[in-house]
Amino acid sequence: MTDIGRKQPSALDQIPDRDPEETAEWAASLDAVTAAAGPHRASYLLRRTLEHAKGSGLALPKLLETEYINTIPTAAEPEFPGDEEMERRITAWNRWNAAAMVTRGSRYGLGGHIATFASAAWLYETGFQHFFRGKEADGSGDQLYIQGHASPGIYARAFLDGRLTEGHLDRFRQEAGGDGLPSYPHPRRLPWLWEFATVSMGLGPLSAIYQARFNRYLQHRGIKDTSASRVWAFLGDGEMDEPESTAALALAGREGLHNLTFVINCNLQRLDGPVRSNFKIVQELEAQFRAAGWNVVKSLWGSAWDDLFALDTTGALVRRLREVPDGQFQTYAARDVSYIREHFFGADPALVEMAKVLTDAKIAECFHASRAGHEPRKVYAAYRAAVEHRGAPTVILAQTVKGHTLGPGFASRNANHQMKKLTGNEFRALRDFLELPIPDSKLNDELVPYVHPGADSPEVRYLHERRAALGGPAPARRVHPVVLPQPPAKPFEVLAKGSGSQEIATTMAFVRLVKDLMRDPETGRRWVPIVPDEARTFGMESLFPTAGIYSPHGQTYDPVDRDMLLYYKEATNGQILHEGITEAGSMADFTAAATSYATHGEPMIPFYIFYAMFGWQRTADQMWALADQLGRGFLIGATAGRTTMTGEGLQHADGHSHLIASTNPAAVAYDPAFAYEVAVIVRDGLRRMYGPDAENVFYYLTVYNEPKVQPPMPPGAAIEEGILKGLYRFREADAQELAADAPRLQLLASGTAIHWALEAQRLLASDWGVAADVWSATSWSELRRDALDCDAAQLKGEDRIPYVTRVLDGAPGPVLAVSDWMRAVPDQISQWVPQDWHSIGTDGFGLSDTREAARRHFGVDPQSAVVAALAALARRGDVKPETVQEARKRYGIA
Repeated sequence: MTDIGRKQPSALDQIPDRDPEETAEWAASLDAVTAAAGPHRASYLLRRTLEHAKGSGLALPKLLETEYINTIPTAAEPEFPGDEEMERRITAWNRWNAAAMVTRGSRYGLGGHIATFASAAWLYETGFQHFFRGKEADGSGDQLYIQGHASPGIYARAFLDGRLTEGHLDRFRQEAGGDGLPSYPHPRRLPWLWEFATVSMGLGPLSAIYQARFNRYLQHRGIKDTSASRVWAFLGDGEMDEPESTAALALAGREGLHNLTFVINCNLQRLDGPVRSNFKIVQELEAQFRAAGWNVVKSLWGSAWDDLFALDTTGALVRRLREVPDGQFQTYAARDVSYIREHFFGADPALVEMAKVLTDAKIAECFHASRAGHEPRKVYAAYRAAVEHRGAPTVILAQTVKGHTLGPGFASRNANHQMKKLTGNEFRALRDFLELPIPDSKLNDELVPYVHPGADSPEVRYLHERRAALGGPAPARRVHPVVLPQPPAKPFEVLAKGSGSQEIATTMAFVRLVKDLMRDPETGRRWVPIVPDEARTFGMESLFPTAGIYSPHGQTYDPVDRDMLLYYKEATNGQILHEGITEAGSMADFTAAATSYATHGEPMIPFYIFYAMFGWQRTADQMWALADQLGRGFLIGATAGRTTMTGEGLQHADGHSHLIASTNPAAVAYDPAFAYEVAVIVRDGLRRMYGPDAENVFYYLTVYNEPKVQPPMPPGAAIEEGILKGLYRFREADAQELAADAPRLQLLASGTAIHWALEAQRLLASDWGVAADVWSATSWSELRRDALDCDAAQLKGEDRIPYVTRVLDGAPGPVLAVSDWMRAVPDQISQWVPQDWHSIGTDGFGLSDTREAARRHFGVDPQSAVVAALAALARRGDVKPETVQEARKRYGIA
């Protein structure tokens, strides 16, 4: 027997067959149908049987693909509730103004995208007219994740409803002078309109899933009734290639998030060509979503296809649609009827006969334009099915033509994503197609006009009536300030007292502080701890039984550690978001919680604790999106630095996250050395982000896993100011132990490096008679930002001196910066330091070894710091050059 004919092993072989004869009869029946009616009939019968079995409640594996036809037959579509002609006119105005806005902007070389909205116009308009709930009704309304390249259409609609003017539209992509419109959805640039930043492709779908989950989290915890809120994510089929786009599909299916709808605009094109040139993206996505537990609604063919399906008595049309790859179908949409007759219908004798009764006009209508995504009745039916479905999220796969209505030069062309304008003749053709009352006299190749039917026109009145019925304008972002009371002083005072003789790491100090803050009756329930499966690493397991781990299903099993004090407790109202091994999912959680003050009018205080190496390096794109969305909260980079987690090796050694964080204007980054510094920073962060004058910033704190005795906070208001500004003198040199003319030096250190600097201070004094002051540099980046602000002020004639310059002014000797970071981190402030500047750091790749060995390897241990300090003094002539070599020899530094 050949390999083809040999029966392959099956999982069913492991299941006893209690009636082999009956099984053989079923197989024989299938063989008989195949022989008599062909394989297609046999396949149809099997699918019908499986469908019947599912309807009967039999437990069977899911079919991952259905035929390449609409899920909802035309006969089953619900009655359309709106005025279709009125909505067609509204959509026509929006199409025109979107194209006009981008074309006018192209005069300045600004670009823009026309083809995406042209394909998706009805996907948005149907939602705005009938589904998307606004924020002026009860609850929070719906959350809309708009596809970034469709933004011109959303601006055009806001122009029609009176929220934007022609002046705004003419400043599309021209923001420097004020009142301009950002290219894409961007809350920081247009905070009254946009809620979510979606143009870093892939982050929109990921964020939408976690937003829907967070909505449910708020409800289950009794913070906000979000039962009427739905998350709508509008996506491109090409965007689904991004790994983040599909990373959390299983989470949404597993938790049954029926408050979530994905609308994927399947125009079969990405930026340069077909999404799946040799395959079918719709079928691929259907299988992917079904496997993840989603409800899938395919909305592919427009009503013009109904006649063709009625003629398909053999199933040949459906088979042909299933086998034609997307690249070919894109070609059909752009070629003439004779080509379609030859290459589509000519492939099957039954289709040749069908084509004989079809006019050229009918074929052109079907293949060039008739897609379900262009027909409001089809879109309405799909949306209605989504909102009525329970127990699973829904994805709508809506087929469209990219560049629809823009003419043959645009539609389905590979280059249409880069085509930024229409000619005068193309606008005339668009006007005629859309049936807009625009005279030829207003159309020329120089400056196409914006058009508006008038504030009191039937179209605008209809639009406003529909939006009023749905709860006000959309999209819209609303902030209703809710000031959180400052927490009691006691938790902070505990850290300020120090740890006595006990050694604790700053990671543990932070966790203890937050645990105490979560007990506060006023604000404790607003804390949202987020952990990517490393709670025990960070000493957070004590939160499990007290706060509980959020699960919409509660705890349906007996945990193996139930008899232990710190057992693993899941609960429907659990406070901890424990995401498993997904930093991307955890960041999406954080963003949803960090923006809840605007999305839901409920300020939450998220803190996301993670290996520092796996934060900014892995998910910095999401941290930019967090800044875009004006998020607030605490990011905690634990096991920070390049030498404090050295057993884990290179991949876990973070020596650069502060450098990346410094690039984000909304990130307030600190590297505290002591527990009391953590307390001061967190307390001030709560004031800045949740107080009366709340700022749109978020905090990044790096904490360490190295246990040390935590000193009490030194007295004096200058200490707290220095902690928050970024630098203060922690310990002066002991003048009584040194000669009056001893060489002087300033040691600046951050984080765990403060302990190396303190030991270096001792060695410099005892071994070399050098007096060194030790400064705690809590934030290199905040020092730099203050200095940059002062530079900008000085250019305007203001006399402002940077804080770092002022506090170091007059400090004797050179400055040596010591940290567990690459030297570029402290070097950020070098130009504003009045003394000679020197730094040592952990440049290069990490490695596995003891902390002491790793620090010697990088040249940042106390002895290496002493040698670097002596070298700095030698350059000034304060010590003899041979002293440096003597020190290297004494400490065994090669």
